[in-house]
Parts: sequence; C-alpha cells; structure tokens
Amino acid sequence: MSLIKSLYEKDLYPELDNLADDEFSRDCIEIASQRLANGEIDRRSFLSAMTILAALPTSALLGGNEARAAAKELLIANWGGPAVAAYENAFGKPFQKTSGVEVVIDGTGPLPSKVKAMVQSGAVTWDICDMDAQKTLVLANEDLLEPIDYNIVDKSKMPPDLAYEYGAASYYLCYVLTYDKDKIPVAPTSWKDFWDLEKFPGNRTMRKQPDGQLEAAKEVYPIDLELAKAKLKEIRPNLIAWGSGSESQQLFHQGEVVMGNLWHTRATVIYRESKGRFAWTWNEGLQAAAMWNVVKGNPAGRETAMQFIASTQDPMKQIELLSVMGSGPINPAAAALVPEELKMFDPGQPAHSSLMVQHNPKWFLEPSGKRGLTNDALAREIWLDVLAG
Repeated sequence: MSLIKSLYEKDLYPELDNLADDEFSRDCIEIASQRLANGEIDRRSFLSAMTILAALPTSALLGGNEARAAAKELLIANWGGPAVAAYENAFGKPFQKTSGVEVVIDGTGPLPSKVKAMVQSGAVTWDICDMDAQKTLVLANEDLLEPIDYNIVDKSKMPPDLAYEYGAASYYLCYVLTYDKDKIPVAPTSWKDFWDLEKFPGNRTMRKQPDGQLEAAKEVYPIDLELAKAKLKEIRPNLIAWGSGSESQQLFHQGEVVMGNLWHTRATVIYRESKGRFAWTWNEGLQAAAMWNVVKGNPAGRETAMQFIASTQDPMKQIELLSVMGSGPINPAAAALVPEELKMFDPGQPAHSSLMVQHNPKWFLEPSGKRGLTNDALAREIWLDVLAG
C-alpha cells in the first residue's frame, strides 16, 4: 500500500493556515497553555503534562535535518505548543533521571510524508512520533516503523485492541455531541437529535474534515458514505464548519451554534468556562486513540525508544495529562485512580467508554470500490464537496 496523501491534511491542503490546530495533540497543548495563563493549573502540572505528551516549542529544535545519532539522546516529533519556552529545561527530566538519556523535541509536526522521506533517504532524525491510529497503519504498511517490543512496553497497560504491532496507544481522544442548554428545549441524547432541525432548531457545527464526523450519520463500520452525504446536505444551510479547536469553542461562546461535533477536550473547556451552560453527552461519541510510533532505524536505538514509551504508561502521569489537557488516560488502571472531580471529564471511565463507538481505522484504509479510492479518500472528497456547495 502506498502512502495515502488524503490522510495527511497538511500535505493535501497547505493553503489552509489553521491546519496545525486540527491536530488533537497540538490542540491539547493550546488548552493547557491557556489554563496555565488563566491560573487554572500550576506550573508543575503544566510541565508534567508537557512531559507526558512530549511537547516543546520550536526553540527546542535542533538545526536542519542533521542526524541525531547520539546514544544518550532521544528525539521525539510532536506538534509543539505555544508559550512553553520557559519550561524547556524541565522537559523529559523524569525519563532522563532514570535512564540518563536526554529527551529533545522537534515540535514542527510529525508528518507521515517526512517519516517516509527520512527512512527512504537513510537520514532518520526522529526516534518517536505521536501519530493517530490510522496513520500508524499506513506507515506500518509502508515498512517505515519499528515493531513495538512488548517485552518492554506493557500490553496490559492499554486496551488489548490498541496494542498495535507498530504502535502503542498513548491517550484517548474523542468526538462528542456538544450543545447549548440555554438554546434548546431539552438535552439531546444522540446524533438523531443533532440531525433533527425541527425539534432542535438552530445552527450546528462540524469539522471541516470528515475525521470523527462521519460516524455521526447512522450505522458505522461500514459507514454508508452516501447516507452521510445526504445527512450532511440536509443540514448544510444550518452548518458552520470549524477548522481548529479554538474555533469550535468560539462558535458556542459567540452564540452562533446550538449543537456541534467537538473534540471532548474542547467540550470540557467550554463547559468549565460557561459554568455548565455548554454541555455534552458521551452517548454515541467516537472514542479513538493516539499512538506512539518508533521510526524505522531510529538513531537512539529501538530499546531506548521502547523504554521511553514504557515510562509514559504510569497511570498517575496519564491522570496528570487528563487534569491539564483533558486527554484520556489509556491505561485501564487509571480509571479507578482518577479523582472524583475529574471523572466526568475522563473518556476512559468504563461508564463513558461503554456509550461510545470505538474508532475503526482499518475501515478507512479499505477500498471503497469507486475509482480506486480508499474509503478515506472518498469520504474526504464527498465531505469537502458538500461543504463547498
């Protein structure tokens, strides 16, 4: 299978300025930075979350494409984050303290196309990348990743179906039905209510890309793309598309929409900011997972990379990430340890997970049966056509 360009939004749509904000992990960093600036979390919590998520500003970058082959250095590619330069020296200390390996972050964004270029040229600079499950499968099929060593990384510290051969689950990310309690008569309970403009009048918001949106149409996996197209057309006159997490949040605050399909982290933010006026339901939400990937031929060595991934499986570290950013702990043991005041925000709570649809990245890579396109490529084509119309 060749690299599917339609999977990579920045590669396909470079003219869109806000595509970096479309990445869930980058959006989480923005949320944490805002909460730090507002005094809602302390510096220690912020730094701990940055360590777990592996995020530093571009000032932490090493120049150009120079190979990072030092045995005592681990380079992780993530989406960076604003206003964290002052915390550069604090990053990676827990792992460095126990291993002696310095952690350095490239915050420019782990585009799959860059991974391919590195591996094929033999000039690999990244050791670990933060990817979603769908891109993990594509990179694995291209033979661009190292297999996860589950003698070091503990399979029991993630759901069994998220222990991929070439990717280890790192945290949960979800899409949920979010609504304005002041503008609708009763709380919606499912996506059926979202599509019902008669019972619930008012504008809706969905993402500019189909990621996490198609599953709201009706039956999933297989997703009926023609049905999804028809449903989207039904509400198109009442639909405002969001391009970044912050934009989805603003649409609610500005009173432009009454319902939306949002990242659960943004639903959490506006719930807190509005003191409960903006709420969400976990029912029929989409639960997906981010993945740690180890680039094939990584300079620091496979074992060092695996040891770092294993160090992030500590449930208390994952709960710290939940506290600061809302990213759901992936370690099943974390659910019972989450403080009571945070449980309502945790997508990994069994009562919440049981209500949601589990993301199936494999389906998107299957052939659609039309013009040689995958389900993913056809879905993007349909979605963008309807929004453009």
